[in-house]
Amino acid sequence: MKPILKLYRGYANDQELIVMGHVFKPSSSNDYDFQKKHFKNATSVIKLFQIKTIPNHDVYLKHGDRQIHTKTLDDGFFKFCIPLKKQTGFGWMDYHVSITHKNETITCASTFIRPHEGDLGIISDIDDTFLVSHTHNFFRKLYILLFRNVNDRKIFDEVVPHYKALSSAGRDNKNEKNAFFYISSSEWNLYRFIVRFAKIHELPRAVILLKDIKTGLTDFFMSGRGNHDHKFEKIKHVLEFYPNLKYVLLGDDSQHDPILYERICKIFPVTVKAVYIRQTGKHKKEATKAILKNLENLEVSVCYFKNSSEAIEHSKKIGIIK
Repeated sequence: MKPILKLYRGYANDQELIVMGHVFKPSSSNDYDFQKKHFKNATSVIKLFQIKTIPNHDVYLKHGDRQIHTKTLDDGFFKFCIPLKKQTGFGWMDYHVSITHKNETITCASTFIRPHEGDLGIISDIDDTFLVSHTHNFFRKLYILLFRNVNDRKIFDEVVPHYKALSSAGRDNKNEKNAFFYISSSEWNLYRFIVRFAKIHELPRAVILLKDIKTGLTDFFMSGRGNHDHKFEKIKHVLEFYPNLKYVLLGDDSQHDPILYERICKIFPVTVKAVYIRQTGKHKKEATKAILKNLENLEVSVCYFKNSSEAIEHSKKIGIIK
């Protein structure tokens, strides 16, 4: 059996291209079957967390007339950060990565974005920001993850029109979109699930940045939990990678988004334009209200909302969308 090569969406600015992926050991059950129901879906999801990676495996990126060589890290993850010597165009573009196995070349394609010049970048959390996940209730979250397949998972009302409006905000050309990132404490194991869910609901195509891959059943039960510093570091990286954009940050109050976003706003005092926090419980949290009040003092526009219709009205009011 052949090793499995998985690629993720990458991104570029004027000077650098970043693309990434994993190399896995052969498995007949690696791919999540999106159509399975109930216990079969649960088995399929659990198998996503029982995959095995290949460390130090040779990986090759085809870029222009060059072939660039690297090796996977200890967890099978690879990342190419390469300087761009000439303009690569704008929008979404293809890239190709290959590995070899017994003299056979295995090649995969994915895409990366180099945003057209614009004013806006959007960074959104996933669980309980647009995907109904009940992260505040561990057992309910686990039940839904196991027994609801991707077609049965729910999205919050009016998220899609809000996100689509943000994606095209300030753009006269319908083919040009703002840079959109989904950054979450979910692991790379759930990447294909997230891509499929976003496609089903016609959410904007985005670069997805997730937490280190998990490879055991114990890890599955800790999915999305634990330290959230990786999320802070990834958001910070995006703002440093595209320093000339103004950002909209979207999250929820079920975990640490308000705290993380406050830290980001303090470090980038002229960069963040607006912060949106979804209320996940029956009542607004006093700690979240205090953080958002502090952000207003930093001249960041904030919206603590229960329904996305409120967020849409706020975005219109401050002139982000029409």
